[in-house]
Amino acid sequence: MSFAKVYSAQVTLLKAQIVDVEVDLSKGLYAFSVVGLPDKAVEESKDRVSAAVKNSGFKSPKQKNQKIVIALAPADLKKEGPVFDLGMALAYLLASEEIKFNPSGKIFLGELSLDGEVRKISGVLAIAEEAKRRGFEEIYLPKENAREAALIDGIKIFGITNIQEVITHLNEKRVAGDENEQVKIKLKPETATKIENGEEECDIDFSEIKGQEMAKRGLEIAAAGGHNIAMYGPPGTGKTMLAKAFSHILPALSFDEVLEITAIHSIARTLQGDLVSNPPMRSPHHTASYVSMVGGGAVPKPGEVTLAHRGVLFLDEFAEFDRRVIETLRQPLEEREINISRAKGSFSFPANFILIAAMNPCPCGNFGTKGKECVCAPINLVKYQRKISGPIIDRIDIWLEVSKVDHQKLSDNKSDGDTTKQIKNRVIAAREIQVKRFADSRRGIKVNSEMNTRDLGKIINLKKEVKEILNTSAEKLDLSARAYHRIIKLSRTIADLAGAEEIEVNHILEALQYRPKKIAV
Repeated sequence: MSFAKVYSAQVTLLKAQIVDVEVDLSKGLYAFSVVGLPDKAVEESKDRVSAAVKNSGFKSPKQKNQKIVIALAPADLKKEGPVFDLGMALAYLLASEEIKFNPSGKIFLGELSLDGEVRKISGVLAIAEEAKRRGFEEIYLPKENAREAALIDGIKIFGITNIQEVITHLNEKRVAGDENEQVKIKLKPETATKIENGEEECDIDFSEIKGQEMAKRGLEIAAAGGHNIAMYGPPGTGKTMLAKAFSHILPALSFDEVLEITAIHSIARTLQGDLVSNPPMRSPHHTASYVSMVGGGAVPKPGEVTLAHRGVLFLDEFAEFDRRVIETLRQPLEEREINISRAKGSFSFPANFILIAAMNPCPCGNFGTKGKECVCAPINLVKYQRKISGPIIDRIDIWLEVSKVDHQKLSDNKSDGDTTKQIKNRVIAAREIQVKRFADSRRGIKVNSEMNTRDLGKIINLKKEVKEILNTSAEKLDLSARAYHRIIKLSRTIADLAGAEEIEVNHILEALQYRPKKIAV
């Protein structure tokens, strides 16, 4: 046999692509070529595969006078990374008739070291999902990736440490000197990984944060309805502390959400452990670049807005971020995805997160603070305030002033207010109400903040007196149409936390007080 085909796969953007690995051997002077738009890492696989085959007890391809052509199909798909090494090695050994097995229904993934060891790769969860959808039955991949891939039920996952293990497992060729005995199978499929949404250990409990009752209330509302929130005030008042405590009051992720988020982090190589079982929290530094925030690059990768999907994006020192970065948040805050167009094409990444922005009132932090003098030049103060545009202000539902806490309160060792667990229980109860409300939604709405204007017209029915208060207040505050609708959604969340069936006047009034009193600060 001079031809063989096995199957491998790679991840392009956030989707997996099944790749056919074909090997053809023919007589002639030694030549080894890889075709099918390979990148540098794929080109270099010729040397890795040759050494791995030799050091696994077989004759190296370089020791034979033959022409070797490895084709990776589809040919018009750019092939990237060392993930095809294992498939190439096995396809070569099949074509040269040194081993024998049926490659149908099997996928082989992994980078090979020169001694035949199989190294960890990224993106296996997305590949396992696609392989199952395409009808494959078995996946052979590095041992370190096996538990991640085993999240997908209905397909056998075999974790291997070296190429010899998979050959021993699959080889049907008779053992030399014994015509009757075949090589015994040694590998066992990985058992499915159980997802346990355990309580994360809190670095700080809400009851340990002194004062800031209004800020705590705002964060509870934001968690219950998936609303974006901004906190402003002088430095040292607890804005960062409140934001870090926020992720612990969010409800646990569903199984589908765990798979979705784990796949994203695996592809981005930010996965710690086997899976992401709790809502992620991303906190990029204010010097973060545009590409690192939204994604893209020569080899397009997800940015911070996508890594925060189904979780929290915390932007501390919000006004210190580059203006271009801040304005880029317009689309994901409105549409919950990010679309990026480049010369090589356009692509879309999910970006459904809760934004928590924290900032000082001015560059020095003392503007408007009692007993302290602002040393900022007027031009710098204006420039700082203009960093946050009107469209961004409109897209943030809750604006909270976080003021200084009395020193006597700080020295009190008693707990202050409800604990994180108590707040989380209320948030979960409010979310359950929303799940029932949107059970028939075809768009997959889960929280109030995801409603659009059509949903508001169908689902929310405001009483006459509530509508009058809202319209009068909207006219006085000169609210935009977007802000007007966000007030309604925020009011619905406040009502859910109170267990009310309809939005009352007090719910509207509370929602209105969270609008910014003036531009930015």
